[in-house]
Amino acid sequence: MKSKLFAVLLLAGSSLFAAPAVVVGVGIGAPPPARVAVVPVAPGPGYAWVGGYWYPAGGRWAWRGGYWGRPAFAGARWYGPRYFGGRYYRGYWRR
Repeated sequence: MKSKLFAVLLLAGSSLFAAPAVVVGVGIGAPPPARVAVVPVAPGPGYAWVGGYWYPAGGRWAWRGGYWGRPAFAGARWYGPRYFGGRYYRGYWRR
């Protein structure tokens, strides 16, 4: 009986020293619609077009215009960034 009482007091007493968790989230909402642009001619063979996209910058959305870039590795394909479920996911190269 004494050991059970000691365990309850230990648990109750340790919770007094636990710091309360306060989480504040600040969202900037969904990005504006994508802009329409004309894709220029590729600068040479082996380049891939990376379309323009909105990305969070500070407390607002900023536009990154499309550009021609070299794939990160052979056979790579660009998957553009997306906004889903209230979260922003960066773009990436994938096989």
